[in-house]
Amino acid sequence: MKKIQFGTVPERLDRNRYETDVEQSHIQIDQQAAAATGAGLLLVRVCPAHVYSQQSDGTIGVLYAACLECGSCLAVAPPGVLSWHYPRGGRGVIFREG
Repeated sequence: MKKIQFGTVPERLDRNRYETDVEQSHIQIDQQAAAATGAGLLLVRVCPAHVYSQQSDGTIGVLYAACLECGSCLAVAPPGVLSWHYPRGGRGVIFREG
């Protein structure tokens, strides 16, 4: 029986392709709500694609083109902090493996 080689997680994720919607982000953060609830740093920590980052002024930056659309941010964000929807028109991540 032949042994199946899957590769490492980074190698497999690198096979994904992205069709970026350059005109419209599918992620919006209410910066005031994020600061008031402390949810900004939670988003930074929980996102496996490192979409969220804390900026020098304390706000949370969003690199929406890197989003894996996994929903981790939606699971942890308190109501009102995050507005998230799938990218429009079939854009977004195209999974090849994993």
